[in-house]
Amino acid sequence: MLYLHAIGHFHPENVVTNAFLESLGIETNEAWIMERVGIRARHTVLPLDYIRQTKNRDPRMAIEAATLSNAQTGARAGRLALERAKLSPKDIGMVLSGSCSPDECIPAEANRVAEALGIDGPSLDVASACSSFCSQVYFIEAMRPEKLPDFIMLVNPENSTRVVDYSDRSSCVLWGDCSTAAIVSPRIPGPWKVTSTYLKGEPAGAEKVKVPRFGHFTQQGAEVQKFAVKRAGEVYEVLRSDWVGRGNLVDDLTFIGHQANLRMLEAVARRSEVPEGRHLYNVDTRGNVGASGAPSVFSEHWGTDRLGQAVAVCVVGSGLTWAGALFERS
Repeated sequence: MLYLHAIGHFHPENVVTNAFLESLGIETNEAWIMERVGIRARHTVLPLDYIRQTKNRDPRMAIEAATLSNAQTGARAGRLALERAKLSPKDIGMVLSGSCSPDECIPAEANRVAEALGIDGPSLDVASACSSFCSQVYFIEAMRPEKLPDFIMLVNPENSTRVVDYSDRSSCVLWGDCSTAAIVSPRIPGPWKVTSTYLKGEPAGAEKVKVPRFGHFTQQGAEVQKFAVKRAGEVYEVLRSDWVGRGNLVDDLTFIGHQANLRMLEAVARRSEVPEGRHLYNVDTRGNVGASGAPSVFSEHWGTDRLGQAVAVCVVGSGLTWAGALFERS
């Protein structure tokens, strides 16, 4: 059994509104953005003046321009998780990190986050782009408990606005920045327990979503949208069947999907017949924040009744990969 003790999140302070994007002169406006993706605002580690002046034509410059690194934002999310779990850095025996745009090839970004937090223990990256959080949960849940420390931190530091081309209206309206950190344990009970995990992949679709080294994010939009709707629905139906199959009510199950865009999420909820009030999201005000999207929704509602008795986290990502985890109150 894997237990979830806490989730923390961090959003950088700079906000990219639809009005700001319209001011860039890229043939977009509030109505066009809302109709297609349903996103009103998104956060960024980039100064707005930098975006306005350069449109981030060379993403290598964004590393220097960014106000915070992945390690710094990951550590801020980690501190909130530690506070919520009433733990200290010395309690954490391992760190796993995964994101869409790590700062370095080596060392593993998990080492940078662990260093920033003062955590001493093995730290490595387990990444599958936007599906990284549930992929991490899947691998930890499947490992032999006696091989694992009491507490493990799963970090998703996502500052992908640094690889966004702000002259491309199809992609710049989507992306925002956010980092999350979850603390799990293979043996010490916490407020939530993981009762089911799911992980599938289709490597033949690897070209459909990618970020080349020193390049911008690109995707085959229409195909990726269809993939996301289909696979996120597949994950939800698997987790829902497990929950309902044990005599529980579907009205007590909350759906949190990959925060790609609001229209995609609405399509998944509609096709999968998610009950009214049991779909939680923040993509409308945070944007697509990659792997930290779904866990940030969980974190923003941490300690509230809105999460229900169980949460089905259903995510999709580049690779192509789709994954999920069912969290139940202990």
